[in-house]
Amino acid sequence: MAIAVRNLVKYYGREKAVDDISFDVQTGEILGFLGPNGAGKTTTMKIITCYMPQSSGSVEVDGIDTMADAYEVRKKIGYLPELNPLYLDMNVLEYLEYSARLHGLRNARLRQRQREMIDVCGLGDVRHKDIGELSKGYRQRVGLAQAMIHDPEVLILDEPTSGLDPNQIVEIRNLIRRLGSAKTVVLSTHILSEVQATCDRVIIIHEGSLVADGTPDELQRNFQGSESLSLEIKAPVDNAMSELFPKLRALPHVESVDFRGSEGSNHRFLLHTAKGSDVREELFHKAVAERWVLLELSRRATSLEEVFHKLTRSETIQ
Repeated sequence: MAIAVRNLVKYYGREKAVDDISFDVQTGEILGFLGPNGAGKTTTMKIITCYMPQSSGSVEVDGIDTMADAYEVRKKIGYLPELNPLYLDMNVLEYLEYSARLHGLRNARLRQRQREMIDVCGLGDVRHKDIGELSKGYRQRVGLAQAMIHDPEVLILDEPTSGLDPNQIVEIRNLIRRLGSAKTVVLSTHILSEVQATCDRVIIIHEGSLVADGTPDELQRNFQGSESLSLEIKAPVDNAMSELFPKLRALPHVESVDFRGSEGSNHRFLLHTAKGSDVREELFHKAVAERWVLLELSRRATSLEEVFHKLTRSETIQ
């Protein structure tokens, strides 16, 4: 086990930022730490990385208590904070050498890790450039390189794709997946697509409390509410809402119907049906009786976004 968090609590004055959370992270696992802004994600990351003490509870990294031996814990962790603290007047090689020396690397070992990080993080073309000249995507790569320069067993990444464009996000996402094959990674984010594409397991935190823990598929399955069907009907009607909507709503087990729009004689709906029900046969017979043409009829799984909204009471996400 790489990380063990037990009954973690953190107060800022009288404000409880982290409220008695417990979880484990296994060796070689990519864990998504998901929550809306202000949920307590960054505070938890700072406690794990020994940047601040907890009010109560315990954290162990590779069996070492963070309060008992913070120095040894820091040697095992690479940390990329949300606000990446780079020296813009250094070039990439200089900054990585500086970071390596802070971790006690010297001589041949320092040069070896410097070369490896340039290669792993795709920094070869910019290694002699000042960091201040780099795009934000490359700066994030430099941040990842410094986090890994001492070859830590655990990587803690706080919002690693924040502010990046779509192409840069894909590049950093692929890099994190590659790192996850050899490292334990904790990825803190509020961006759901990052979790879906990158993480083996997800923890959702809200208002300082842990509200869900499982793989993305498990969370979608466990928090499945009503079943949903995506439906497109071709029917020569003047008003889909008044002519089609009531007939769909009247079908057995249909709890609600969302009208998704019309294009000519094609009309789209989303049907929400009772959990465990299957209305496809009744719907087919209804279409035959009404002389509708079914252009689409497909099940729609509960998305991770819907799970997130349900558990965090519709907090705004990106």
